[in-house]
Amino acid sequence: MMKPSAFYIAVFCFLLPALSIEAYDPLDPTGNITIRWDILSWTEDGYVAIVTIRNYQMYRHIEAPGWRLGWSWARGEVLWSMLGAETTERGDCSRFGGGVDGPPHCCDSSPKVVDLLPGVPYNQRISQCCRGGNLGSMVQDQAASASMFQMTVAAAGTTKKTVRRPKNFTLEAPGPGYTCGPARIVDPTRYPSPDRRRHTQALVSWNVVCTYSQFLASATPTCCVSLSSFYSKMLVSCRTCACGCKSNPGGCAGPNSPDLSPAPRVQCTSHMCPVRVHWHVKLNYKEYWRVKISVTNFNYKMNYTQWNLVVQHPNFNNMTTSYSFNSHSLGPYGDINDTTMFWGLEYFNDMLLEAGLEGNVRSDILFGKSKSSFTFANGWAFPRRIYFNGEECVMPPVDVYPRLPSSSRKPTSCVLDAAVTCILTLLCLAMSVWQ
Repeated sequence: MMKPSAFYIAVFCFLLPALSIEAYDPLDPTGNITIRWDILSWTEDGYVAIVTIRNYQMYRHIEAPGWRLGWSWARGEVLWSMLGAETTERGDCSRFGGGVDGPPHCCDSSPKVVDLLPGVPYNQRISQCCRGGNLGSMVQDQAASASMFQMTVAAAGTTKKTVRRPKNFTLEAPGPGYTCGPARIVDPTRYPSPDRRRHTQALVSWNVVCTYSQFLASATPTCCVSLSSFYSKMLVSCRTCACGCKSNPGGCAGPNSPDLSPAPRVQCTSHMCPVRVHWHVKLNYKEYWRVKISVTNFNYKMNYTQWNLVVQHPNFNNMTTSYSFNSHSLGPYGDINDTTMFWGLEYFNDMLLEAGLEGNVRSDILFGKSKSSFTFANGWAFPRRIYFNGEECVMPPVDVYPRLPSSSRKPTSCVLDAAVTCILTLLCLAMSVWQ
């Protein structure tokens, strides 16, 4: 009989892959969002700091309504003023009175901070702020992958030894999904001076690393994949109830009554996914083969700005052209290129509109043929994984992929057929002479 301790170890080892796979992204193993807290100067009873939120994820970005950063103060600190961001609540500041400069910005022991919207007055801004909480990914929009705000903190320490690190950091982007570690002391950040001839250095710097888990973000998937090909009449649809069922709380809306339901609401389908990705093996040439990728939005209340797809397929080393999508090889495994990221062309199809006639984007992809690996057999022409906006899509079961039509014999060339006919004729003549 197995001992209790051995039993628990066995159960843990069995569950470990399932638990870790949700928080670890094999296509972006080092991706994270890092929060850098830099104290630039001391004040009479606290400090002035710049906080930078930087997205180091290759393809997962943050769109409207944007990020929301929270923490808990270590010993009753007060957020006296801010530039480039604001808190969602002020808290109880009655003990400070009005004062010459008015009450503090926020007296909450656990403030929640959001980015300012574009167009705020210049005197409320700092560099890399005020984009409504949007953060670009490293591949798609690295220039917009960071957001900054400045704040003055009172009732805090005034030296390296007396100041205390905030704790219990949270990041919503815009909903759950990120888990943040503790603030850790790192080498002080260096900032260029206005004339860029010299650098200034932060007095104290802390780092907080936040990692993403699709399981924490949503209890159900948010997209699915369907398949088809020129060599088969079979259309492989998304799995039934891939993202939930019509009977689930919240329901769905029919195509003729999308405005009668509260947001967010998706169109009634068998799969109930807000987004469907369709992969169609379109044509076969002598030296090339062609695929059509279509992305359809079934969400009546959501436009996907700066959408992206990440596709894993063994033939991306031989991809030659993407006709109306941008593309970039991610190559998470060194020289092996089996993963490519696609996104829309600026001002053309970089926004996936809400459900309706215009709620789709598509492009043809051209691949070269590799003599060592190319085949249409056994579902090789279809992707292994697809992500939409960083969320892994539900693939159909492998055993239902479109198959090549069966054939009773392999085709032969005209020359071979003629040779066979000639041999049979000679044999018949020889037999007649012998008889």
